Amino acid sequence: MRMSLTDFPLIMGILNVTPDSFSDGGQFQQQDIALHHAEQMLRQGAHIIDIGGESTRPDSQPVSVQQELNRVIPIIEAIKAELPVKVSIDTSKAEVMQAAIKAGADMINDVAALRYGNSVQTAAQANVPVCLMHMQGEPKTMQHSPEYNDVVTEVKQFLLQRVKVCLDQGIAAHNIWIDMGFGFGKTLEHNLQLMNHLEQFTQLGYPVLVGVSRKSMIGRVLDKSVDQRLFGGLGLTALAISKGAKIIRTHDVAATKDVVTMVQAVMNS
Repeated sequence: MRMSLTDFPLIMGILNVTPDSFSDGGQFQQQDIALHHAEQMLRQGAHIIDIGGESTRPDSQPVSVQQELNRVIPIIEAIKAELPVKVSIDTSKAEVMQAAIKAGADMINDVAALRYGNSVQTAAQANVPVCLMHMQGEPKTMQHSPEYNDVVTEVKQFLLQRVKVCLDQGIAAHNIWIDMGFGFGKTLEHNLQLMNHLEQFTQLGYPVLVGVSRKSMIGRVLDKSVDQRLFGGLGLTALAISKGAKIIRTHDVAATKDVVTMVQAVMNS
């Protein structure tokens, strides 16, 4: 039986079909390899496969609509044809959102919170869940000198403003998720403050997605390279779930599944 997008908590497995993503760039560009990896994540416990065709790592370069479509649409079609799993399209381009939904994608995950082009209208017409993420600046420059007077208040205000825009444009409240955007225009201290005050976001009434898998905040605290950040990420996952996070976006599905299950067992006891 296929998992509903409202059966929280959910695990979102990352599938980057890009040559330059920070952790797994170039590994899953071939369709058969991408499909195999999606199948593996499904077996390990992923409820959603999040497919991205444009890297959003710091200092990344944008790609054209056609490049992004060429990367993601065949993979979405193949996964939906072969596997009983939900698919998310990780994009900020309305054209890609529309084509991905037509190809079978079940939701939209936008690091720009539907701020570009007519993406709000596209999401409203699609009538699928959408995740709105906070990002200061844009990927190419976001980590150069991020500044806030009060990062928790400012991120919260931004997300509530974007929620209002979505509601005003006809997106149903039950289709809106929010994401603080760890590592997207934030220093280490900003990221730590956001995690420490996660309850302020989970109490807003919208499912909160947390994506910290292998990110530099872990590397900075632990002095670990990108391939040695699993345990730090699992610690943050346990903390996030205990504070009310409903979706965990991760490269490491099997280990994350164990953490989520264990924390939920304690919380439900």
